[in-house]
Amino acid sequence: MFAAFRRFLDDLTGDDDQTDTGEDDVRLAAAALLFHVMGIDGVASDDEAELLRELLKHRFELSQEDTRRLVAAAGEADAQAVDLYGFTSVLKQNLEISERERIVEMMWRIVFADGELHEFEDNLVWRVAELLGVSGGARIRLKQMVRSNGG
Repeated sequence: MFAAFRRFLDDLTGDDDQTDTGEDDVRLAAAALLFHVMGIDGVASDDEAELLRELLKHRFELSQEDTRRLVAAAGEADAQAVDLYGFTSVLKQNLEISERERIVEMMWRIVFADGELHEFEDNLVWRVAELLGVSGGARIRLKQMVRSNGG
């Protein structure tokens, strides 16, 4: 799955250099999870979409155009995915625990961007955190931190 999307990204950017494919996989996996959480409650608000773009742009130090391409690829990857494991396994294999916790924090930020917590969102973040090896305590701490900071 990731090879096809990596080719898709390479085609969009005109990048034939395959030396940084691990980072591309990480970017796409993280973006796809964030994209998924954005729409899990059935409503992807403009605030959530804008926050998604900002989080990806800053986390991966991307240009506006590269961010747009990554979000488009993430939407396609999410639509093609049959489960979350394909994304979480890439992240778990390539990121330290602190970076995986940062992904969970970013998910919470998108959850709270619209000011509401839907049960599907809460369940999704719980499942992703488990698959990433992020402890329940860390997940709850991050949730409370994001909620207290207003999203």
